[in-house]
Amino acid sequence: MTNFDTRTSTRTITKARTMLRAISILFASVAIVGSAHAQDLTHKAPVQDNPIAIVGGTVHTISGETYENGYVTFDKGVITGVGEGRPRNARGAEVIDATGMHIYPGLVAANTQMGLVEIGAVRATLDYAETASVSPEVRAAVSVNPDSTVIPVTRLNGILTCGVFPLGGLVPGRASVIRMDGWTWEDLTIKDDAGLVVNWPSLRPVRWRLKDKPAKEQRKEATERVQRLADTFEQAEAYLLAKDADGSIETDIRWESMRPYIIGGNRFFVRANELEQIQSAVAWASEHEYTITIMGGRDAHLCTDLLVRHGVGVIVTGTHRLPKRRDEVYDAPFTLPAQLEEAGVSWCLATTGGSFNTPHERNLPYHAGTAVGFGLTREAAMRSITLSAAELLGVGDSLGSLDEGKAATLIITDGDPLEIYTTTVLHAFIDGRSIELTSKQTKLAEKYRAKYRQLGLID
Repeated sequence: MTNFDTRTSTRTITKARTMLRAISILFASVAIVGSAHAQDLTHKAPVQDNPIAIVGGTVHTISGETYENGYVTFDKGVITGVGEGRPRNARGAEVIDATGMHIYPGLVAANTQMGLVEIGAVRATLDYAETASVSPEVRAAVSVNPDSTVIPVTRLNGILTCGVFPLGGLVPGRASVIRMDGWTWEDLTIKDDAGLVVNWPSLRPVRWRLKDKPAKEQRKEATERVQRLADTFEQAEAYLLAKDADGSIETDIRWESMRPYIIGGNRFFVRANELEQIQSAVAWASEHEYTITIMGGRDAHLCTDLLVRHGVGVIVTGTHRLPKRRDEVYDAPFTLPAQLEEAGVSWCLATTGGSFNTPHERNLPYHAGTAVGFGLTREAAMRSITLSAAELLGVGDSLGSLDEGKAATLIITDGDPLEIYTTTVLHAFIDGRSIELTSKQTKLAEKYRAKYRQLGLID
């Protein structure tokens, strides 16, 4: 009886192992096929090979005047003229008649994980964080997938430039700025080192039924995290001073990557939402003479004087969210942009960010539209997703407005980009290159319209 049980058990285990191997192979095959199907199949745009003149439309320069019957000319990827009436230097140019249309600079999504996330619920498609808590040597652009299917979906709504930010840990790495078309991550990259990202620890205890730690313990942990962050920068500064004094010291790429920030004065992006976080981060930056921009800024309206006094900008992460605290008014997220604008804070608008929001970056103009409905002027709203965003990302000298000498990254629409459903982006140019405005979704729409036309169900 014992021998029979042993043989039966052995056969059972062998069958189980065989089944597990088969399942593993099946999942691996599905993953490979899924990965192949997740690739962007739209054509990459060739380099601009002839001058282009867009005439007859309403030109919204963002930085200055709006021309009701204006023109924009560009050649070799650079804007060569903007003004009212007909261009004088358009001989031999390809002319695009934009009568009844609007010309805007390409929209700028300031806070994204574009190209780092394909499907938020599938771990294998996520590449936005390292395992280490402190990894300043990381550059987000290196991990961007230029064939992500999310890219064509996003640029269909006029978003042609993105700030890409790593997540996780205390110092997750450095942000990058990318254009939304290219064969490789190098093609996409506009600025591979746009700023060092710091996730400022939360200082306020969380009172939630699923949070089992008492407030005292949470405060202690918060203090420890802040101290760890301070220790990190002290170590980096000590290394840099020692390295400059003695060149024979072995190079540490982590601390070397922080040199432009600790010594060179480059910008930090500090994620902070709560009032205490913002105040603590600004005090830290002031003490060390660092240049910072706040990302998040949910409570920024409570400390506008502090932000203006220290010249700290804010990337507001979205209006389409709920109030965080029970004592907040229902429209707190909607009115925040208008309050910052009125107070004179340097700010721009992004979406809510995070890996699960990446496929929804296309909704950026509608976040701005919501702010218009709650007190922000339309002009300020458009600036917040174009020139102001470009400036806070450090690329305002070449993007964000229609000015001579800037990159010819622009869109032509049939209406106001802030209006949902009623406006379509008709043409888009990135560095003068005409971009194909299609995606997997538009291809499927064409396919099934053809089917239902054949069936006589639609015209």
